Amino acid sequence: MKIAVIGGYGPSLLNFRGPMLRAMKDAGNDVYGIAPTDSPDVPEKLAKMGIKFIEAPIKRKGMNPAKDLAALFALIKILKEIKPDAVISYTIKPVIYGSIAAKLAGVKKIYSIITGLGYAFGQTSGKRGLLFKLVKNMYRVGLACNNTVMFQNPDDQDLFKTLNIIPQNKSTIVTNGSGIDLTHYTSSPVPQTAPVFLCISRLLKEKGVREFAEASLRLKKKYPQASFRLVGPHDHGPDSISDDLIATWQNGGVESIGPVDDVREELKNCSVYVLPSYREGTPRSVLEAMATGRPIVTTNATGCRETVVEEKNGFMVPVRDIFALESAMEKFILQPELLQQMGTASLEYAEQKFDVNKVNATIMKAMGL
Repeated sequence: MKIAVIGGYGPSLLNFRGPMLRAMKDAGNDVYGIAPTDSPDVPEKLAKMGIKFIEAPIKRKGMNPAKDLAALFALIKILKEIKPDAVISYTIKPVIYGSIAAKLAGVKKIYSIITGLGYAFGQTSGKRGLLFKLVKNMYRVGLACNNTVMFQNPDDQDLFKTLNIIPQNKSTIVTNGSGIDLTHYTSSPVPQTAPVFLCISRLLKEKGVREFAEASLRLKKKYPQASFRLVGPHDHGPDSISDDLIATWQNGGVESIGPVDDVREELKNCSVYVLPSYREGTPRSVLEAMATGRPIVTTNATGCRETVVEEKNGFMVPVRDIFALESAMEKFILQPELLQQMGTASLEYAEQKFDVNKVNATIMKAMGL
């Protein structure tokens, strides 16, 4: 079978979907990766896996009708040329435009993975409410072309049916995120040092970065021996954190590291992983921390709640609640025996529910592969 996988960011074909592409290839399929060329080494690395890369002019940020229409026509042209038996798309623009393009190109089997709802679904009134309505209707058109829609958590699945984005009888499945490669992210003992709290995220408000920093500042005053590390790029957009605020956090003792090429060393050096996000598909960074064997503090928000069994491998707190977050983090300082105990439980939960091989088997079964 010839399969086209459409993404909105070139490196994600390797970082997030590499194991899936490899599994499809190993099953005897002819696999194409279609995405923008955001990184020059992506085509070469995919070629070494036996995956053919095709560049598509998909702009993953912004709503420019002319550029989006150009992306749609480019995808139609690509799909008509390669004539795939099946198309599977992930992230918002590839899902919408990739699905429509596949239908117009005559592809018989069309699938989408909803990886999270992001900024457009963060607020349903005011100016952002207009964006929400627009994106909701675009999803409705795109997903009408699909044979099966795949969700990373059951909350998003229910929401799409409640909002009538997809009909109640639409074929859907839940994949438990994109999965985690347990051979790449391997477990290690929790360091026998003063506690290190780590958050890896783009510096966006809706990732809960402010709450992490504010809770960390409060704890740093009480427990100066503890460390609080924020790792990730400064994202420029309507939801970004100002440079001045980041400087204030740093002056108070929060270490803002910026992006790193490989997060595994950061994960191995931390004691607790914290992600107070407002909404996720299934947070990849949390899965990486679980595979490393670290306890988790996250929110009871969509997607995040799927990663924690309360008081077994970590704690959940309400969204935007700095004091609850501080209290949950403090438990690991006051009860250090929880670190290894809950870290071991995290690894077991990752193996049970989020192993990338199990996730990919679910996706491929839904596609009839």
